[in-house]
Amino acid sequence: MEYVRYFVANRHLLLIPLCVCLLSILGLLTLSSASLSFVGSNYLLKQCLWFAISLPACVVALFFPLNFLRRWAGAIAILGIILLAAVLIPGIGLSINGSRRWISLGLFNFQVSEFAKLALILSMADNLSRKEETVGRWWYGFLRPAIPLAIYAGLLLLEPDYGSTFLFLSVGFGLLFIAGIPLRLFLSCGALAGLLFAIFIALNPIRLGRILSFFDVESTKLTGSYQLWQGLVGFNSGGLFGLGLGNGRQQLFYLPEAHTDFIFPVLAEELGYSFALLVLLAYAVIFAVAWRESYRIHNPFFFLFANGIGMFLGIQAIVNLSVVMGLFPTKGMALPLVSYGGSNLIFVFILLGLLLNCLRSAYFEKPSVENCH
Repeated sequence: MEYVRYFVANRHLLLIPLCVCLLSILGLLTLSSASLSFVGSNYLLKQCLWFAISLPACVVALFFPLNFLRRWAGAIAILGIILLAAVLIPGIGLSINGSRRWISLGLFNFQVSEFAKLALILSMADNLSRKEETVGRWWYGFLRPAIPLAIYAGLLLLEPDYGSTFLFLSVGFGLLFIAGIPLRLFLSCGALAGLLFAIFIALNPIRLGRILSFFDVESTKLTGSYQLWQGLVGFNSGGLFGLGLGNGRQQLFYLPEAHTDFIFPVLAEELGYSFALLVLLAYAVIFAVAWRESYRIHNPFFFLFANGIGMFLGIQAIVNLSVVMGLFPTKGMALPLVSYGGSNLIFVFILLGLLLNCLRSAYFEKPSVENCH
């Protein structure tokens, strides 16, 4: 009964599940077309099965005791490091397109970086909220919570997964900034992380080639920028109302990864700019409502945890949309709730459930002096 009163008192929070449903439906509709070129793939059926698993996982996360989860934050962080290290071991990690990001579990491949997202924000939120009075000190305020971030980023670089490395660093430094670390530490360590990241890219010919191609898309449209060029062609073909479901051309062997990273151009081509803008609006509503409500949370751990979840989902969506629209260099990163993929979908729903769980705490928990952030 108390949960009914909560949603009655906070009806605007229903915008989050409504937008999630809208994005999920549009994703399934687009996937039905985007997978046409993969005969016998059954991507649509598999994605429906992933939704059948993800929805109960979201409900469990919504009602899971967050303080219990916090007590195991250290163990979960260590497990995330072990999994990221294990994926680099031949025979355990599965190599696809030159990257080791998955562990084969027989029926499906598990992408360990999805679990690592939860492990990182849980660990950092726990560390940053334990000793708020020492937030300006080198060890308790910065180094202790930043150590897991550095380890996770280093292991992701070894896979290599530069997109996830950028995502993890962005969220990690975002949490440090929100927690109130001194600006000198934030800027100096952020510059160092950016320099090291740039060096790794410069030493990797494939990633460096992608960036160089990005600055001259038209001249490299048949080589390094082929995928981006085909995505832009899809955007240009759709117009305001699109060509209609199943009538698009880009997913018919023209656009690689049309069912995963580049599903948004397929949506824009078949449903038009109107639905593409609707997708952007749905993401904006989710993150605007979540960000606004997070500032009603009095518990510092819940506050940081909720903001970490919001940043992971928001930055991932921004990066994917920016890549397919030619604003960022090409990098494989799924579009939350829309792209095909089991591991990503399950953990997106888990994170959404935990986010709503944190926001609900603002209604039931009474503020106190020691809890105010």
